[in-house]
Amino acid sequence: MQATADSSKKEGSWSGWKGQAMDLLYWRNMKQSGAVFSSVLLLLFSLTQFSVVSVTAYLALASLSATISFRIYKSVLQAVQKTDEGHPFKAYLEIEMTLSQDQISKYADKILLYANTCMKELRRLFLVQDLIDSLKFAVLMWLLTYVGALFNGLTLLILGVVSMFTMPVVYEKHQAQIDQYVGLIRTQVNGVVGKIQAKIPGAKRKEE
Repeated sequence: MQATADSSKKEGSWSGWKGQAMDLLYWRNMKQSGAVFSSVLLLLFSLTQFSVVSVTAYLALASLSATISFRIYKSVLQAVQKTDEGHPFKAYLEIEMTLSQDQISKYADKILLYANTCMKELRRLFLVQDLIDSLKFAVLMWLLTYVGALFNGLTLLILGVVSMFTMPVVYEKHQAQIDQYVGLIRTQVNGVVGKIQAKIPGAKRKEE
């Protein structure tokens, strides 16, 4: 019973985090999504101008300047008003921030699962277990050579963040039209792949 309760609690926690992420990406709360979006973009644009070390140091200094100034202000205010409100950040200092052994094990198991799945998939593609899948992967890598020549990793990351905060809203508003076009493209791609697969000896998939 206890194990079931713990499992339900973990699933509820994960569902809660997932729901919050969806709310951010779909702009359910304009102020919250705008703050996260602008903060992430500001950080990424800062990294295009300065090194990671410099950006980290500046962020730490800005945070420390704000917290130290607020601490001094509250201390002076308490001295003038002769009150004893205590530490201004007491509520945050008392928040439990340690990871339990169960949480560490859970995250480690997930990382191990993803790593093993990734290695098996790469082995399957590079050793040509399925010729069509390996050809698709080769085409993808070839296209990425052109993408890499036009954009660096940080630029792609910025474009990815912008897409994350714009594409879900666009899809939600124009879902029918987008699904129609995606369906047409998928049909065309499947037709071309089918023709190539029929012409290459040994490329036809084995029927289940």
